Amino acid sequence: MALPKLTPEQRADALAKAAAARRQRAAVKAALKEGALSLADLLARAGSDEAVGGLKVSAALTALPGLGKVKAARLMERLGIAESRRLRGLGARQKEALLAAFS
Repeated sequence: MALPKLTPEQRADALAKAAAARRQRAAVKAALKEGALSLADLLARAGSDEAVGGLKVSAALTALPGLGKVKAARLMERLGIAESRRLRGLGARQKEALLAAFS
């Protein structure tokens, strides 16, 4: 796969944008871990916020208190959510199933 030719300014802008998205995703995961952000709020925000929408479902679930990698993987498998799925790619039924699992 050939990489696009970017000017140094375009490359710097792209790197800054990627770093900002990583910081925002880290802040969202920290808010989930602290309980300051609910799963319902996160799913609602994923549709409008590009950085949050790019967060993997597995990463969001493991950020929830009391849910580790194994439990998150089992839950995703039970609900039919692929391991590589990102929040913005969840279907309506998958979102409802996730919310029902935590209510």
